[in-house]
Amino acid sequence: MNKAFFLDRDGVLNLDHLPYQHKMEDFEILPDVVPALQKLRDAGFLLIVISNQGGIAKGIYQHSDTQKLHDYFSAEMSKHGITIDAYYYCPHHPNVGKCICRKPDSVMLEKAMARYNVDPKQSYFIGDMDRDIEAGEKAGVNTIQMRANTSLLKAISHIN
Repeated sequence: MNKAFFLDRDGVLNLDHLPYQHKMEDFEILPDVVPALQKLRDAGFLLIVISNQGGIAKGIYQHSDTQKLHDYFSAEMSKHGITIDAYYYCPHHPNVGKCICRKPDSVMLEKAMARYNVDPKQSYFIGDMDRDIEAGEKAGVNTIQMRANTSLLKAISHIN
C-alpha cells in the first residue's frame, strides 16, 4: 500500500487572502511550499490536493479557472522535481445545494485512497480549517492543523 499526504490548497499551499482564490494574478504560492513538498516526496508520500471550491456552484468562477490554477501549481512544482499526484475538489456549496463530497465530509479523500491504494494509517491530511481536520479524521488518516498562510515546512517538521 502507498502512503499519501493530503493537502488543503488555500492557506496551506497558496496565500489565502481573498474570499475565492480563482484568478491567476491573485494566486501566490507560499514561500516554503517547495522545500516542504520535496521533504514529503523524499519521504515517499504521494501528494494529493483536496480542496473545496464552492465559488463554482455560486457562479463566481468556472471549473476551467480551478484547472488553470492547478495546472500552474503543478508546472511550478515540476520545476523543482515535485509531482502532484492528483487534485480533488468539490465544486458545490451548501447555500446552492447539497452534496456528499464537500469537506468536512471525507468522500474526496476516500476516492483518492481507493484510486491510489493508500494506507490511511501511514497517511496525513493537513489543513488550516476545522473542516479539513474533520474530513481527515472521518477518512481515518492522521491530521495536522496549521494556521492559514504560515509555514508548511514547520507544520510537517515532525514527519520523517
